[in-house]
Amino acid sequence: MNTGHDFAAVILAAGKGTRMKSELHKVLHPIAGRPMLHHLMAQVDALSPARKVVVVGSGREQIEGALGEDTRTCVQDPQLGTGHAVQQAAGELEGFRGDVLVLYGDVPFVKGETMKAMLDRLHAEDAPKVVVLGFEPDDALAYGRVIADAEGRIARMVEFKDADETERGCRLCNSGLMAARAEDMFALLDRVGNDNAQGEYYLPDIVNIAIADGDTCAAVTTADPGEVAGINSRAELAAAEALWQAEQREHWMAEGVTLRAPDTVFFSFDTELAPDVVVEQNVVFGPGVSVATRARIKSFSHIEGATIGEGAQVGPFARLRPGAVMEKDSFVGNFVEMKKAVLGEGAKASHLTYLGDAEVGAGANIGAGTITCNYDGYFKYRTTIGPRAFIGSNSALIAPVRIGADAIVAAGSAVSRDVADGEMRMVRGEQLVKPGWADRFHDTMKKKKAAAKKDG
Repeated sequence: MNTGHDFAAVILAAGKGTRMKSELHKVLHPIAGRPMLHHLMAQVDALSPARKVVVVGSGREQIEGALGEDTRTCVQDPQLGTGHAVQQAAGELEGFRGDVLVLYGDVPFVKGETMKAMLDRLHAEDAPKVVVLGFEPDDALAYGRVIADAEGRIARMVEFKDADETERGCRLCNSGLMAARAEDMFALLDRVGNDNAQGEYYLPDIVNIAIADGDTCAAVTTADPGEVAGINSRAELAAAEALWQAEQREHWMAEGVTLRAPDTVFFSFDTELAPDVVVEQNVVFGPGVSVATRARIKSFSHIEGATIGEGAQVGPFARLRPGAVMEKDSFVGNFVEMKKAVLGEGAKASHLTYLGDAEVGAGANIGAGTITCNYDGYFKYRTTIGPRAFIGSNSALIAPVRIGADAIVAAGSAVSRDVADGEMRMVRGEQLVKPGWADRFHDTMKKKKAAAKKDG
């Protein structure tokens, strides 16, 4: 998607976000595993901007650390309103002759299509000086109103407290997002005053200044009010997460994925599911997960940074950590954990197993209670299990170690040396048998208990 026009995105993120009550900057709080600022930046990047500038203030080091090298920052200090914030970007955009799109770091869900519509409207035949993104909420509350005609040409922008009854009856509200050509944006901002109760310079004032000059300003209306919802508190963050998750559930079901209990499944921003995947109740997808067709994710499984192949089965109660790869028709059952491990085609680990830093060959069987001992307190080591190998229950494979193809490890073995192809390895202490010992033990202990009870 391309706008066809050079534009710079100016993203306002200087606010302290005090209502979050957090040491983490407000715009870095995650939604679906991704900071809200990055949700917005991803949509901006899809439009191939010529420049990106983030206006920072409190917590600037956190934001600067979260940005790529292609994004510039400027500082707003003191913070004297939204108009003043945009003015701080003038130095970073010196000599830039394209458009400026003003966005907010705590309004993360604005779609690229909406941004493009604003920039396209800026280049329409009537050549508006400023384009405003409007929205029509179910309850307009105390939002500022955009008084516009049927073609979106704005007659006036008015704050709720200054609006008369007729203007308050208008349902088109100001989102705060705006676009203008760079030379117009900064020329108009130079004329904005701060004669108001807060003593601040407000960005929407540029619209009324342009209109007073006899210039056209226009509104573009989003069909989805949730697109411009701001996030300023933990409650609003939770509401945004819920909204995003609900949309993703609808999306994946429309793409051919079966969700047994949709409200109990949680996705990450980059989850990828193929058609005919089945996801049961209470499944959580962390970042970096892809699932191939016909795979089945059973209840209460947690999956992050994993690749699940065609027809594979996961869970219930399984955990796949980053680097886990399940190949075609492989299977992990209840209380199995994988980390940085590959489970080959048709291989299975049915229950109570840990596979870390391991490679398991096709058709291998990992018995219950098996663990790969991959860490000595200082370094990680790798375990390799060959095709069709059989690992008996309650075995400990002490890495680095290789179990050959078709090999068998007897139940209860602690294996610290390689096992050759086709070999059987049993590592157990000698089993000691004492006939009658248990009977004598029970008789003795019963007598002691009876004596103690009598004395007591």
